[in-house]
Amino acid sequence: MPTNEILSLCMIGGFFVMLLVGFPVAVCLAVCGFVFGYAGFGMSLFQLLPARIFGVTTNYTLLALPLFIFMGIMLERSKIAEDLLEVIGLAMGGLRGGMALAIVLVGVLMGAASGVVGATVVTMGLIALNPLIRRGYDKGVAAGVICASGTLGQIIPPSLVLILLADIMGESVGTLFAAALIPGLLLAGLFVIYILLIGVFLPDRVPAIPLEERRAVSGKELAGRLLRVVLPPLALIFMVLGSIIGGIAAPTEAASMGAFGSILLALFSGRLSFAALRDVVRGAFVTSAMVFFILIFAQVFSLAFRGLGGERLVQDAFAYVPGGIHGQLLFLMILLFVLGFFLEWIEISYIALPLFLPVLHSAGVDMTWVAILIAVNLQTSFLTPPFGWALFFLKGVAPPELKTTDIYRGVIPFILVQLFGLLLVYLLPETATWLPNAIGW
Repeated sequence: MPTNEILSLCMIGGFFVMLLVGFPVAVCLAVCGFVFGYAGFGMSLFQLLPARIFGVTTNYTLLALPLFIFMGIMLERSKIAEDLLEVIGLAMGGLRGGMALAIVLVGVLMGAASGVVGATVVTMGLIALNPLIRRGYDKGVAAGVICASGTLGQIIPPSLVLILLADIMGESVGTLFAAALIPGLLLAGLFVIYILLIGVFLPDRVPAIPLEERRAVSGKELAGRLLRVVLPPLALIFMVLGSIIGGIAAPTEAASMGAFGSILLALFSGRLSFAALRDVVRGAFVTSAMVFFILIFAQVFSLAFRGLGGERLVQDAFAYVPGGIHGQLLFLMILLFVLGFFLEWIEISYIALPLFLPVLHSAGVDMTWVAILIAVNLQTSFLTPPFGWALFFLKGVAPPELKTTDIYRGVIPFILVQLFGLLLVYLLPETATWLPNAIGW
């Protein structure tokens, strides 16, 4: 094996070692990229680096990231999720598992309104976890449904994952948003079916809300509250997604409308203040800076890896995978799933994916379908122990009586449900390709 290809393998190994030691992701990318790239070619390898970094920082589509992050944090601070959960929970409380179903619906609405997993999981954990346990819900089921519903924002547009995948894979953001809509709702529907089955076969784990509590609110009052609470976020979702999918506005323009709309929702709810606005801007700035820091140093890593022949090494290895393109795609899905146990989705997206995309491009696979398969797969990385971020988010706000083993036990069935959803999207590519084709993307 040539020396440079050995260096590329050492580069991957060095990255994982630094990551496991505890270095920040951006530092791992930068150090490994510069050190191994310099060892192979000297400074000549990095002559293209300024142009690539300039391309990231001036990418108009990526400007949507901080705007969507701002929108998600603003909606979380304005307690939209809290209002939604309360009123939808009362409306569905007569069903066994009704409160869990309400959490799934709120996860869909918050995912479509903001796309920020951490904010959704933390908010629903603070609001719903104690009431669920107090009403007799199994601790594992309660933890699992909150974590799984919170991750729906990673596949239901506007999703940060989809924006970055569009940049990596050379697809338009509007196409991926349209393609992800049906698979995202399909996953939410599978969660609902799973909860209903628990209600039928294990009713003691998901009891209904007591009749006395439900009678405390009249049907007319409940209908009015549903209208007041659900209609504003639905209008925001329609404005943002409709303008992108319909081709009326670019993703960045729609994101700016969404950010402004989230401010109006906070204002009309009476929860907008200068202090709240300052905290939201600061939180959006810090999160956006972290994301762009990783994106910039991912350019260093990928430039060095490709220069050292690592991409060719991966392509040669792919050629030995049996089963043709379907075998290679299955191998990629398994690899991404395993990497999700240890890495965040952004690391997987910018390190692992670019190595395999040339093979898929050359095979003529529909890249929109592949992008949605990858997005659904990456969604599971938020749930898979030991480093699933949704698990960390929930554990950080959980009461002491909820053990880590309860959280792990609760998310495993939802991981299996997500994998079943991934299988459906694989077997039925039309779930991802029909809507973009229907609207002419």
